[in-house]
Amino acid sequence: MGGTEHLAVRREGATLILTLNRPEAKNALSLPMLVGLYDGWVAADEDDTIRSVVLTGAGGAFCAGMDLKALAGKGMDGEQYRDRMKADPDLHWKAMLRHHRPRKPVIAAVEGYCVAGGTEILQGTDIRVAGESATFGLFEVKRGLFPIGGSTVRLPRQIPRTHALEMLLTGRPYSAAEAASIGLVGHVVPDGTALEKALVIAEQINACGPLAVEAVKASVYEAAEMTEADGLAAELKRGWPIFDTADAKEGSRAFAEKRPPEFRRA
Repeated sequence: MGGTEHLAVRREGATLILTLNRPEAKNALSLPMLVGLYDGWVAADEDDTIRSVVLTGAGGAFCAGMDLKALAGKGMDGEQYRDRMKADPDLHWKAMLRHHRPRKPVIAAVEGYCVAGGTEILQGTDIRVAGESATFGLFEVKRGLFPIGGSTVRLPRQIPRTHALEMLLTGRPYSAAEAASIGLVGHVVPDGTALEKALVIAEQINACGPLAVEAVKASVYEAAEMTEADGLAAELKRGWPIFDTADAKEGSRAFAEKRPPEFRRA
């Protein structure tokens, strides 16, 4: 099913699970991980039997940010992937969801460290679940660096500006509870159960009409860049065709017959 030595891929029903798999480095980003992530997003987009994606990390951590040595392609952790990066210099930004938005819903299941580049990837996901001991933060300014994964643009659009600026300018860590209080994550669950909760949410999404789900996600992000009037007009343009689909008719029949719908993306 694909994947690389630092990115594990598996299916659970209609959900694709992508696992950052470099636990000895708290899943710090490497070339094999970025290539695997990018390929995972493409696979999810191209396979209509996949209705949701869960992104998580192995070994009790989500992602501790960039491994600059590995990203430079030095040593065994990336040498064989240099050609992929040369062929697509934008690949790492697509992998980190900076320059790519999957059309399927993406749910983050976070345990442990989710800092620097980890928090930047998190902002590209749609729904977020965190274990109660998870740690978030954008530490770049403390190292004299810039969070160039998109945080200065996306974070103030996702949480109140005062909280976004505090996170960006102090470089301090945030607990899962504080991250939830400012709206960075939606659920805080007991440690070790974030993936379980994410899969429950994924199953709820998978039970819905896939064409409707994808259209709703696209509409939310499209309208975020518009005035309210333009957004409402765009919503009508995107939403009305859904009512003419076989999925919509099946949903109405199933409701009337008091049975689970059988959607077929038509």
